[in-house]
Amino acid sequence: MPEQSYAGDVSPGEAWRLLEEDPGARLIDVRSDAEWAFVGLPELGALGKRVVCVPWQLYPAMQLNPDFAAQLAAQGVGPEHTLLLLCRSGVRSRHAAIALTGAGYGRCYNVADGFEGPCDDEQHRGRSAGWKASGLPWAQS
Repeated sequence: MPEQSYAGDVSPGEAWRLLEEDPGARLIDVRSDAEWAFVGLPELGALGKRVVCVPWQLYPAMQLNPDFAAQLAAQGVGPEHTLLLLCRSGVRSRHAAIALTGAGYGRCYNVADGFEGPCDDEQHRGRSAGWKASGLPWAQS
């Protein structure tokens, strides 16, 4: 598989801009149920959109979700949409973008640095890069 077999990486700010400008753009959060519940979710209410939450890997064993594409389709996501895939750090979402591109989805972007980004000098996430550190809206339950 070619190294860049998806539309490419975008920063969280670029993802927000695409969500604003493209009515068909969808933000797909591929993290686990535990991450959504305990770490938080991007908030897209200001754009009149919602985050589509479908895990790429299934917690706790973290095996690939065999129903990933079907679960996206069940939430109204199709190949005609621009997809912005997000995970904790940008690794799982990159794999999901590659897989969806291979399955015929045309515009699959990976949100670089994900929701929390890499660890900082104190080994904490969410401070130096990613959706949260970029100051984009998010909520925690």
